[in-house]
Amino acid sequence: MEVEDLSQHISRRFNEDIESLQHSVLAMGGLVEAQFDRAIKALRDRDSELGLQVAQDDIEVNRMEVSIDEDCSRILATRSPAAGDLRLIVAIIKTITDLERIGDEAEKIGALAARLAGVERPSTNHRELRNLAGHVKQMIRGTLDAFARLDATGALDVVKADEIVDEEYESIYRQAITFMMEDPRTISRSMDSMWMARSLERIGDHAKNICEYVIFMVHGKDIRHTSVETIEAEVRQATQQSEASS
Repeated sequence: MEVEDLSQHISRRFNEDIESLQHSVLAMGGLVEAQFDRAIKALRDRDSELGLQVAQDDIEVNRMEVSIDEDCSRILATRSPAAGDLRLIVAIIKTITDLERIGDEAEKIGALAARLAGVERPSTNHRELRNLAGHVKQMIRGTLDAFARLDATGALDVVKADEIVDEEYESIYRQAITFMMEDPRTISRSMDSMWMARSLERIGDHAKNICEYVIFMVHGKDIRHTSVETIEAEVRQATQQSEASS
């Protein structure tokens, strides 16, 4: 095989490895999203059995994390990627960690939903939790879309949406404290609601993290621990520079 042909062959195999990694991450993300949906359905339908079954999904999520991590390590060891490809692999390693943690939080929500199914519902029928879950669901969907398209602007939208999730979580927390002070009989139920809201808020944080990695993959800018306003300015500037150079 000629040197040029060999180089093209190696390049093609490397691109195939990268594409396979991206597909695997999206498959893991789809499984985590389904796990989340089942946990919320268990809350909505008072289905304790479904809530407990969510834990079974987490076994496959954990397996996929290990498999993708091993693939990344192999590529790093054998392909010596540089520049954008290296950023992509590093971001994928971090992304699967956050996806696995979303799965862990979904498992907690499932367990709490199973417990709440056996107690009297509040007059609001957990409306606040279901609304918060709806916002978090949109964040997960937006995160997976941004990763699939390597869309920094879409990723920024998810980062900004996390502020709404944080506000709703704080509202639910304050409401639960009020209920417990007014009627000690609601303490157990209110505590479970608070823990569920906390898991939903953490899922939003993990989705935000992944979107920060997407921005890093696209523009090479590490915007962790940065204000939303600064992130927005960074993405806008990087996008303008990219458009000007193309």
